[in-house]
Amino acid sequence: MRNTYSLLAAVVVMGTLATGCTNMQTKLGRGFSNTFEIVRMGEMRRSMEQSALFDSPETSYTSGFVRGLSRTLTRTGMGAVEIATFPLPPYGPMFTNHFAPYPVYPDNFKPGLVSDSMYDTDTVIGFGGGDVAPKIPGSRFAVFGMH
Repeated sequence: MRNTYSLLAAVVVMGTLATGCTNMQTKLGRGFSNTFEIVRMGEMRRSMEQSALFDSPETSYTSGFVRGLSRTLTRTGMGAVEIATFPLPPYGPMFTNHFAPYPVYPDNFKPGLVSDSMYDTDTVIGFGGGDVAPKIPGSRFAVFGMH
């Protein structure tokens, strides 16, 4: 009887964690994104840029660096907390009064997609359409034919 209860408890726990709730997945993804801020250093670059623009260029290397380091470590900690608590509500972003929900970039840089075969279209990676057997009369089979 004791094994039945432990098996039932394990099934209930796995069922609640593996239900595919999008809020949990969003919170976990946001947590990973914020945790890797220490590698990406977007807060550091943005703080130094904003300090140079709004304060003075000389303070960019001192107070901008310290502010950026503080914001980077805080965002990394926020991400670690979101990873640790992703199955538990609330699922919304934390500390939105002081931080943007997702990682930030400097204003002079907007990232795009990496040029990779996963994102590029068939024409960019070297494939082309056309007939499969153009020398055979009446062959109408095309690789990328739309009609």
